[in-house]
Amino acid sequence: MGKTLAEKVFETHVVDKPFEDLWVLKLDTVFCHEITTPIAIADLQAKGMDKVFDPKKIKAVIDHVSPAKDSKTAEQGKALRQWARRQGIEDFFDIGRNGVCHALFPEKGFVRPGYALVMGDSHTCTHGAFGAFAAGVGTTDLEIAVLKGVCAFKKPKTLKIELKGALPAGVYPKDAMLAVISALGMGGGTDRVLEFSGPVVDSMSMEGRMTLCNMAVEAGGTSGICMPDTTTADYLWPFIGPEGEGLFATKDEALAEYSKWSSDEDAEYDRILGIDCSTLEPLATYGYSPDKVKPVREMGEVKVDQVYIGSCTNGRIEDLRAAAAVLAPEVRKGRKVHKELRAILAPATTEVYAAALREGLIEIFVQAGFCVSNPTCGACLGMSSGVLASGEICASTTNRNFSGRMGKGGMIHLMSPASAAATALEGRISVARISAAKKGGEV
Repeated sequence: MGKTLAEKVFETHVVDKPFEDLWVLKLDTVFCHEITTPIAIADLQAKGMDKVFDPKKIKAVIDHVSPAKDSKTAEQGKALRQWARRQGIEDFFDIGRNGVCHALFPEKGFVRPGYALVMGDSHTCTHGAFGAFAAGVGTTDLEIAVLKGVCAFKKPKTLKIELKGALPAGVYPKDAMLAVISALGMGGGTDRVLEFSGPVVDSMSMEGRMTLCNMAVEAGGTSGICMPDTTTADYLWPFIGPEGEGLFATKDEALAEYSKWSSDEDAEYDRILGIDCSTLEPLATYGYSPDKVKPVREMGEVKVDQVYIGSCTNGRIEDLRAAAAVLAPEVRKGRKVHKELRAILAPATTEVYAAALREGLIEIFVQAGFCVSNPTCGACLGMSSGVLASGEICASTTNRNFSGRMGKGGMIHLMSPASAAATALEGRISVARISAAKKGGEV
């Protein structure tokens, strides 16, 4: 019987099996940010165990509240800075050279096919887009991870999701993933790895695949996973090729090595879910659960108070291009963001911000009337830089629409960057402008 990618990672990383259903895995890297890691740091210090297993395998960033908004968040940042210096962690990304963790770390080449990695953040599943097993963990597991470089898991079953057909013009990876979550239900992937495959996934960029894997947790998944292929090797080439670490002389060599991690044709799955993406249209959430999804055209006249484009789900350059493609034709006509709403753009990393500047995208957003923020997670979890007041409604490219997520009493409608941009122009969630969005984000 063949093996799934997740099974291959588990079997090559296992260092102990204290119980039949519990596997202790050796970790290739551990990611950290300033919200969850300081708690682990303080506990390890209290136990007289202030050390790390390997400073070169730990990557840390200040991203959730960047820059600090008050004394408490300043102290969290200070704790992470001091720990990184004390432990000799060179890959620490502070204000000004940082970014949202799940966009920054792949951008730096820190994720590779076949890796096992953890972070104290639920959307760590994003990194499975590279053919890795990546999972969010709690404080105790994070402590053990930074101290010993291991983490214990129940071996998850794999749920295969086949995205068939092709995405129509104006339909994006975010729409595809909302369709998946709607089909599975909020807990349909619990204790499962969501393995994405099919022609739609094959044709996606790494940015698109990260969007899929990012929201695996919204269906309860432990991790999302895509098979490593030429697209993966192309993305990683600056880091693994002769101009980088020199791991491979050619991309064909890299592809041959990374393909070994792909699931076998005769692998056994817990379930297989097929979705014909050719029939999809722009989607949005309603209510307070990410599996409550329907076509934008069926949303009715929903007046919006805020539009937010950014986050670890949809704050990459591809996302900014898609939103700008909707805005640009209207900006040229002198049209701006609707006067009764505010619109916020937060590029996911400083590199994304710089690329958007070079391409003229930031100018389009500014001319349209967007507030352009520095890279931060703040608005997504209702901490800063875009918090909602009670009763306010936000059209957002983030990943979670729980009650109070972006502010107590606020309502969030999740959608693609193109849909969010169209909504910003209309002031209400509207299908007319969305249907005019160009495929591929042409500006």
